[in-house]
Order: sequence, then C-alpha cells, then structure tokens
Amino acid sequence: MAILSLFDRRRQRVRTTLRKRSGGKPRLSIHRSGRHIYAQVIDDAAGRTVASASTLDKDLKGKANATRDGAAQVGKAIAERAKAAGVSTVVFDRGGFLFHGRVKALADAAREGGLEF
Repeated sequence: MAILSLFDRRRQRVRTTLRKRSGGKPRLSIHRSGRHIYAQVIDDAAGRTVASASTLDKDLKGKANATRDGAAQVGKAIAERAKAAGVSTVVFDRGGFLFHGRVKALADAAREGGLEF
C-alpha cells in the first residue's frame, strides 16, 4: 500500500465525510494552485459538472489572480453560475486544503452570492 501524504490523507477524510452527509446535494469543489484558484459545482449522481469558475475565465482573467480578492471574485462568479443552472444548495468540498485564506474567501463570497452550505 502506498504511503499517502498528509494532504492526500486529509483529502480522503474530507471526501468520505462529505459522501456520508451530502444527502444527494451537488458539491462545490475547490482547487487552488500558486497562481490560480478553481471552483466547480459537481452533481455526483449524474456525474457531470453543473457550473465552474476560475481565475482563468475570460470574465475574470485580467482582474482576478491568486489572492483573497481574486478568490472572492471566483466565489461570486460560481454562485451566479450555479444559481443560473438551478442549484442553490451545495456541500462544500475543500479537498485537502485548509479552510483558511483564499479557500475561506471563496466560500464566504459564494455564500454572499446566494449559495447555501
């Protein structure tokens, strides 16, 4: 069996907990890198992505970067797109990332934009 890093162990723990508690709701999945932040609303039952947003989108490309402000803009954009697709309630999948800094800024902006989680 392969030895998992602390990040991978945390990611597995978060995903396992989400599967138990999701109740069939779509999940808001977050990924961040050194330069960008990405968000997707995923319907696991249907196996498809309902909405997505990132700092690489044409709407945000010049304005948003890998800062808390950029993450907040991505959070607002994902909330708008999810609501346009008919999704208002999600479960928050932070992956292996700590709920701090950019991840927290994105989550707060998505809540302000109208997503419930």
